[in-house]
Amino acid sequence: MEKGFSIKRLIVIIILLILLVIFAMVGVFFYELKPVSKSGEIKDFIVESGSSVNSVFESLEKENLIKSAFFMKIYSKLSGGLTIQSGLFKISPSMDVTEIFDILNKGGDNARGEVNLTFKEGDNVRDFASLVSENFDISKEDVFNKLKDTEYLDSLISKYWFLTDEIKNKDIYYSLEGYLFPNTYAFYKDSSLEEIISKFLDETEEELNKYKADIEKSKYSVHEVLTLASIVELESYDTKDRKDIAGVFLNRLNDGMPLQSCVSTYYAFNINMGDRDLNQSEIDDCSSKYNTRCTSLIGLPVGPIGNPGLTSIEAAINPNKHNYYYFLSDKNLKTYFSETYEEHERKQEELEDAGLWLQY
Repeated sequence: MEKGFSIKRLIVIIILLILLVIFAMVGVFFYELKPVSKSGEIKDFIVESGSSVNSVFESLEKENLIKSAFFMKIYSKLSGGLTIQSGLFKISPSMDVTEIFDILNKGGDNARGEVNLTFKEGDNVRDFASLVSENFDISKEDVFNKLKDTEYLDSLISKYWFLTDEIKNKDIYYSLEGYLFPNTYAFYKDSSLEEIISKFLDETEEELNKYKADIEKSKYSVHEVLTLASIVELESYDTKDRKDIAGVFLNRLNDGMPLQSCVSTYYAFNINMGDRDLNQSEIDDCSSKYNTRCTSLIGLPVGPIGNPGLTSIEAAINPNKHNYYYFLSDKNLKTYFSETYEEHERKQEELEDAGLWLQY
């Protein structure tokens, strides 16, 4: 009799514990749906084209508009899901998840119009100016003039850790060359040039933060790392070659040799690689601090010659160690590395004889 009573009591206790856990979980769930604060401040929340439901919920949490993206995902599933529409949404931290969910479900204000910009790895500031002028009521001259505005540049230097007075060097063609991170960005049609540039620099900061400690430990500044990375970006046709190419240039830097990078000389004369071959007078012209084919220019050019992607930045920070001092590519975009100039010349002759020498 006593044993039966104990079993019944144990079952009751287990059931009560289960109910307590369920009630606790329900309580936590409803607590996480409550407003973040009592502040009535209305914030602009932008959902960019192509955003996923999960990324929107995570952005809401990051901007402190909801307590938990995880619990909003649960609420969304219980409510039958959410179809995300791009646009501008007016959201307050005083709103609970159900209110925010309803606002997102109704769609945002797209009256301002959306513009997507794709800025590719290796593109330069001239490409950036063209892209902006084609999509906004902003001229190329507006872009170039803004990048010469020292007061504006000083404001950026004070805001972003990776920008220094090096970008104001009088020999640099475009102050933010190398600092506009390649990616696809969404903007409103009436976005200002300052807003556009800031969004690019915000992305650069997010990506460079991954390498901040490594850069600080190296003997090169951020500006120098991005300069080398921009050369590696344009000299390489295959990402797997980039660390070897960076190693070639670092070997030359360490031995006090000129870099003799063709892509830097094209940039020096505002010629896009592939438009035509350089003539000898251009190669020998030492008037530009970008022309590393000029044998009197030892070291890196004065600044980046384009805007590198992550693999090129990674290559500049962590290059492969080897004894190569030369490289060239064939028509099939295969890269060949050599330790000596004689070996380098022989490889070029082989490619010419085989009809594989790359010329424009």
